[in-house]
Amino acid sequence: MKNLLVIAILFFSIHSQSQTYVKINALTTAFTVPNVGIETSIGKKFTFQFDILASPWKSIYGKPRQFYAFIPEVRYHFNEKYSGFYVGGHIGASIFNFQKWNYLNTDLYEKGYGYVMGGTIGYQTKINDKFVLDCFLGGGSSQGFYKGYYISTGERYDKATNYNKSGEWIPYRGGVMISYRIN
Repeated sequence: MKNLLVIAILFFSIHSQSQTYVKINALTTAFTVPNVGIETSIGKKFTFQFDILASPWKSIYGKPRQFYAFIPEVRYHFNEKYSGFYVGGHIGASIFNFQKWNYLNTDLYEKGYGYVMGGTIGYQTKINDKFVLDCFLGGGSSQGFYKGYYISTGERYDKATNYNKSGEWIPYRGGVMISYRIN
């Protein structure tokens, strides 16, 4: 609880001295997977963004489709902040109850957690004093720790004692964020 209070005080003190934008990803939201975030200035050419990508759907056509990703990112803007090209680096976490893309025609799914480490490239353009469009693409190393189950029976299909582990280098972020300046 004390850590949460310290983080909240730090968060609000940063925001009181800088431009801050709340954001929503138009592309993922159109597919009913909302991606919301907040981006604030932390230096002359640096910003900090924290976003959450969520698929709250426990099942779609009988297949598990639930996941949540939490990604804090530091961004360097080549020109001015919130305008032009930028690059970012991030380390994030995820939890999931999901059928992987390569198991789509099977009775298998995975439940677990993971982390991501990678980068983002993007371009921001100001629409007016309050709105900014942020087009971005990101990816990197995605590491997962999961238990595998049969959809039909709920029993484990894997032979691991605790968790299976898998990792891959993949693109896992992207879209068009509509950003609104709150101060």
